[in-house]
Amino acid sequence: MWGRAVVVGWLGRVRDHGWGWGRWLRRAVLAGVIGVALLVAGGWASVSWIRSGSEGRTYTAQTVPDAPVALVLGTRVQPDGTPSPFLSARLEIALELYATGKVAAILVSGDNMRHEYNEPEAMQRWLVDRGVPADKVVLDYAGFDTYDSCARAKRIFGVNRATVVTQSFHLPRAVTVCRHLGVDANGVGDETARDLSHRTWRISSTREYGAGLKAALDVLSGRDPAHLGRRETGIQDALRAG
Repeated sequence: MWGRAVVVGWLGRVRDHGWGWGRWLRRAVLAGVIGVALLVAGGWASVSWIRSGSEGRTYTAQTVPDAPVALVLGTRVQPDGTPSPFLSARLEIALELYATGKVAAILVSGDNMRHEYNEPEAMQRWLVDRGVPADKVVLDYAGFDTYDSCARAKRIFGVNRATVVTQSFHLPRAVTVCRHLGVDANGVGDETARDLSHRTWRISSTREYGAGLKAALDVLSGRDPAHLGRRETGIQDALRAG
């Protein structure tokens, strides 16, 4: 009985005096509304920024202008170490670009955060198995996201001009980020993976809205990649190789 009386009394005081809860609730709601509005505005602005940055810069493998380097962005590798269908589709484009003389070297940039998971080596094996000389494929083991791959292409590998290769839903963001980080980039996007998994394509396309906002913030902040390290000469060596 005593406990019940305490609770009833406490509730009565909240009802009579409010203890400022109403004021704090209104402030919380207002802050939430402002936060959502800022998020929507930021998302819209990032989409506009990506579209303008990539306008006139995306091509097919047949029409893209020549460039010294193809920058292939990594994505998932299977447990057996082979590229996933989405990554294989990107590599098919890189193979065509090299075979037709559109590029002279290929920079494969992906995740090797864990010893047992290695996107760049999986990409290199795939390309070499299909006839690309090993000395024409340069590996970037610290391309943990699009921003890092583009920043490292410029700052670590000395790439000034490149053809970026990825899926078409990702391509405008990749081209825009690379251009803002000092790489004169065009791009070729894969569409064939859409038929391999409509669900994965749809989910990945939807995620681009959030990824675009992050990309804009990364560029505005000018952050360093997760790993920098010393300057590497692999691309220059590949371009000099006969």
